Amino acid sequence: MPELPEVETTRRGIAPFLEGQRVSRVIVRERRLRWPIPEDLDVRLSGQRILRVERRAKYLLLGAEAGTLISHLGMSGSLRLVEAGLEAARHEHVDIELESGMALRYTDPRRFGALLWSEDPLNHELLRHLGPEPLTELFDGERLFQLSRGRGMAVKPFIMDNAVVVGVGNIYASEALFAAGIDPRREAGSISRARYLKLAVEIKRILAQAIECGGTTLRDFVGGDGKPGYFQQELWVYGRGGEFCKQCGSGLREVRLGQRASVYCPRCQR
Repeated sequence: MPELPEVETTRRGIAPFLEGQRVSRVIVRERRLRWPIPEDLDVRLSGQRILRVERRAKYLLLGAEAGTLISHLGMSGSLRLVEAGLEAARHEHVDIELESGMALRYTDPRRFGALLWSEDPLNHELLRHLGPEPLTELFDGERLFQLSRGRGMAVKPFIMDNAVVVGVGNIYASEALFAAGIDPRREAGSISRARYLKLAVEIKRILAQAIECGGTTLRDFVGGDGKPGYFQQELWVYGRGGEFCKQCGSGLREVRLGQRASVYCPRCQR
């Protein structure tokens, strides 16, 4: 699933080509996504100028004059720019054609994503209860420490909870916990303030690094320009179960936490 760095990479790739442009028409070939695409999306968006392209958690927000298109990439979706009128392949479900002659094309093989319309996006039911963005001052180790008190769940699913902080998905939670030296199986409520301060710093650092690398190429993720991300080359533990730790040489172990595979180093993480 595209995580926050992949979504931010997409936003940065498409924003310069969308902001200030007017939509000429919207072509919907398949409405059956996770939630059906609104029947009147073409009417609502055509003729509108796109004022801004923003991100909230893993959602992209295309702010137009009369409302906002909320997009989620689901498990394997992508948004990329193509020439308007380019023949669509299978799974290329939507084209948002621009007066510039370009089109924003939404592709989603599994159809787990979303394209929804809202006049008040931050109060939309999908966004209103989200926690703070991890790369802002609203998120820090003190928040993690306070919210974790009395929590018996493992620390990894705790930091992946979107009510705690948004956008820390499986890849980056694994990497941040390794960098902070914290065993992902530890109870969230048993971790000290000092260690949470360190963990928050590592979450910010790793997410920022991943964004600069253009995200992580897993399966078929590409950014808005159609190019893959390269953070996978920097991974220390994610997807490396049974291999040797790059830091100490011990064998990496894999367990399941919150229905997800989690890889950790038994020597470096405690």
